[in-house]
Amino acid sequence: MSSEEKKLNYLALGSVILLEGGEKRLMIIGRKQISSESKKEFDYAGVLFPEGYQSSENLYLFNHADIQSIFQLGLVDNEELDYQSVLSE
Repeated sequence: MSSEEKKLNYLALGSVILLEGGEKRLMIIGRKQISSESKKEFDYAGVLFPEGYQSSENLYLFNHADIQSIFQLGLVDNEELDYQSVLSE
């Protein structure tokens, strides 16, 4: 894990990951997501990569602990770093 990843509470939007036991990569498009069915909060929402968003039926909710590999970290700039503190509240 890079030093940049260590200081982030959440991965940036656009990060491309592989879940444990997964065969297809996902791109993160949302953070702190609540399932409409179970009302449970998840760390992330993702879509298949490289296909992107196709419908709400192809939206995957998962937690950071479910991530096996990080292929690409999304854009991390000052605005993202500021937003990290909002996500931590």
